[in-house]
Amino acid sequence: MLGPPINIPQWLEENGHLLQPPINNYCLYNEDFTVMIVGGPNERTDYHINETPEYFYQYKGDMLLKVVDNGEFRDIVIKEQELFLLPGNTPHNPVRFADTVGIVVEQKRPQNALDRLRWYCPNSQCRKIVYEAAFHCTDLGTQVKAAVLDFDSDMEKRTCSACGTVASSK
Repeated sequence: MLGPPINIPQWLEENGHLLQPPINNYCLYNEDFTVMIVGGPNERTDYHINETPEYFYQYKGDMLLKVVDNGEFRDIVIKEQELFLLPGNTPHNPVRFADTVGIVVEQKRPQNALDRLRWYCPNSQCRKIVYEAAFHCTDLGTQVKAAVLDFDSDMEKRTCSACGTVASSK
């Protein structure tokens, strides 16, 4: 049976407290597509790599989408009421600011697909991969948060093997 449409302002008024760090997301739908409301500010430094495209719609306020595009680090600003389609396999770090809200739509993952969370060395002279977690994503609402917390709690995972700089999850 089909459910009713979701009134976004009303949903935020009644459920905004559910948008909690470190990811600040809440899954509205999780069937053929995952539809999430994501609030700011968020606390993450990982770059998510999804084999399928991701659709970003910035409902309230602006956000910054940090990406690695053909090996180059760059920033994409998505302004309020703008949308952006990110191609699959693009490392990205969504930076959300206080009092902002976005909607993200992702495809259900194929059975053999792996999502990855990658942390790069924060030393701008290095930028090597510090750590990467890979998992078959079935529940974005919990799996990304678990991987971030695991990285945060392990100093060895957070230490760059190339230069010794310690990365943070926040």
